Amino acid sequence: MRVISDLHIHSKYSRATSPQCELAGLAEWAHIKGIGLLGTGDFTHPKWLKELKTGLKPAGEGIFEHQGTKFMLTSEVSNIFELDGYERTKKVHTLLFAPSFEVVEQINDEIKPYGNLAEDGRPILMMDIAELLDVVEGISKDIMFIPAHAWTPWFGIFGSKSGFDSLEEAFGKKASHIKAIETGLSSDPAMNWMISKLDKVTLISNSDAHSPPKLGREANVFELEKLDYPSVTNAILTRKGFEKTYEFYPDEGKYHWDGHRKCNIWMNPVDAGKLGNRCPKCGKPLTVGVLHRIVDLANREQGYVPKGSIPFTSLIPLVTVIATVRGRGEQTKGVRGEYFKLVKYFGNEFTALEAPKEQLRLATDKQLADAIVNAREGKVHWRPGYDGVFGELSFSEVSQPAYSVKGQKSLRDF
Repeated sequence: MRVISDLHIHSKYSRATSPQCELAGLAEWAHIKGIGLLGTGDFTHPKWLKELKTGLKPAGEGIFEHQGTKFMLTSEVSNIFELDGYERTKKVHTLLFAPSFEVVEQINDEIKPYGNLAEDGRPILMMDIAELLDVVEGISKDIMFIPAHAWTPWFGIFGSKSGFDSLEEAFGKKASHIKAIETGLSSDPAMNWMISKLDKVTLISNSDAHSPPKLGREANVFELEKLDYPSVTNAILTRKGFEKTYEFYPDEGKYHWDGHRKCNIWMNPVDAGKLGNRCPKCGKPLTVGVLHRIVDLANREQGYVPKGSIPFTSLIPLVTVIATVRGRGEQTKGVRGEYFKLVKYFGNEFTALEAPKEQLRLATDKQLADAIVNAREGKVHWRPGYDGVFGELSFSEVSQPAYSVKGQKSLRDF
């Protein structure tokens, strides 16, 4: 059974989320995208948990269903804490996967003294990340504890603003208990493979969607004998049955390069380093991006593929491809019309994105068909994302900013 899964999403109870992030909207868009298993997100929020309990029907061990879409109990929490020896406050986001509502209730009971669970779907917990690991391990060995969007400057376990340089630094002797990390939108597995200490952890990818149309922009593909919680978590732990991940192009992620959004400045790590990681316009510190952090911590050359690593496919969301080709906004009527036409023709978005060129040319015009193929083959150009600004796609050469290295194509250039 081939299952495309997106296990990090948010409900309408998280900040800056769409009101459509409720069970009906999520289920509908899972069908549109071609996703077979969604995380629930936000199981720590009391109102959302109540809706999950009333709206989901059991559909296997640790798996639930709503309007034909399968769900697994997941949530993200934000730990903010001080540690001796560190100048900066640590801020780290973590994914929690739970096998049952009973376990979810135990998690919530244990963490509620550390934060207001009703304030946000992704609650802020004033506790050490290592302490949180101790807490969930004391509840159930079946809970999965996964550092979320590991490289994001703010709130990533390895983030430049408030993270650590290694899992050992964050968790001490229990670093080996971390079996997986989420790569996030601004890095892909190939970038993470440059760091040998990560060989023992499984790299997973999810959308972190705050609106249903963003579901599946990153995802995991499993080949399972049956769809249940033990099978999914075992595939992550052992990598058996873990077929591949679907990845955002890291350049599109909004923290890929270094930059300063206020001054409209973005640059690669070499140029940033030459300027002392400060904005050349205002002199304030740049937001050091994911690429820079990986370059700093890497002990391998780009292109190294560790034994037993899970392959990946880089894709660009279909609506982004259409909007770029047509030169219109993603929310315009024409772009949305073309999007749903192709989804209807192929059955779902993932099928459309991976369809053979000949089939695409039957479904749409040559220009768009070729663009979809070029997008998955990497024949695209980017203005890289930086300091919270998503990267911009182009199917032709992109003009470079004043403080970038023209022609930079490889991490070896650094």
